[in-house]
Amino acid sequence: MSNRIVRGSPLKLGLVGAGYWGKVYIKTIERLAGFSLTRLASNNSESRNLVHEDCQISENWQEVTGADDLDGVIIATPPNLHAQMVRAAIDSSNPVLVEKPLTLDIGEAKALLNAAKEQRAIVLVDHIHLYHPAFRVMKRLGKALGPVRAIHSMAGSWGPFRRDTSVLWDRGSHDVAMCIDILGHEPSQASVWKNKKQLTENGLGENLSALLTFPCGAKANLGIGNLFNEKKRSFTVQYDEQSLTYDDVGKVALFRRLKTGTVEAIDIKMTLPLDQVLMDFAVAIRRDTLDIEGLKLGVKVVNALNLCEKSI
Repeated sequence: MSNRIVRGSPLKLGLVGAGYWGKVYIKTIERLAGFSLTRLASNNSESRNLVHEDCQISENWQEVTGADDLDGVIIATPPNLHAQMVRAAIDSSNPVLVEKPLTLDIGEAKALLNAAKEQRAIVLVDHIHLYHPAFRVMKRLGKALGPVRAIHSMAGSWGPFRRDTSVLWDRGSHDVAMCIDILGHEPSQASVWKNKKQLTENGLGENLSALLTFPCGAKANLGIGNLFNEKKRSFTVQYDEQSLTYDDVGKVALFRRLKTGTVEAIDIKMTLPLDQVLMDFAVAIRRDTLDIEGLKLGVKVVNALNLCEKSI
């Protein structure tokens, strides 16, 4: 991490990975004030055309995670590479923002948490839906509605098909993260079954159903997949007198449904979720104190997905 951040100056960020989501990060950083992408590690042949001419490009990711002239590092690589890259950033005292899932192995995830605690690191995990303003308002409103009775979620689309990550770990991490964030606990039991499976030229397609049971007694019914005919993203939390639904695809991002059947839209001041991710990362960097709450949740998500995987 650079020795001193000049007040009012853009934060100097390094990015590892320029695949699909890495490109989204590049465009977002360029658009937002207060950030400058100064280093990129990528073997993407298009890399030079993706960033401004002052950005240093290397195929060696360690030149980014270990750089001493950065204010923060973003990891946007396949999840099997996350553990070593995040650990390298922690060991170099670089604040780090890593894509979900944190890792594919609970042992690696716990080791990162321990390292972050020991070195008082700043580590955020980009569970993108937790940063959506509609989800944040839903969580805030729900605190006044009593205990959660059930959660119902349906999320998927046609593709993307990946060879490096299963549908459960790629898409399921979103829904599991939202459940844990709302309920404050990991599931104690999980049952997962496959409804549809199809091998495509780009990777495996699957539609899955999951039933998660939480210590508080609430159950979450999740439907996820990459073989949906149309894109869906609906997450409903059921309370005694009403339910709240976050819908990232529909015309209304957040609404409540009363026991009478009445549906009421809830106004949301919209901010793009990835913008919010980066703004929260910036706050953590400038505050320069231990920040691992997102990392703790990331570890819980990995543990829950491991539980789900064992049940298939």
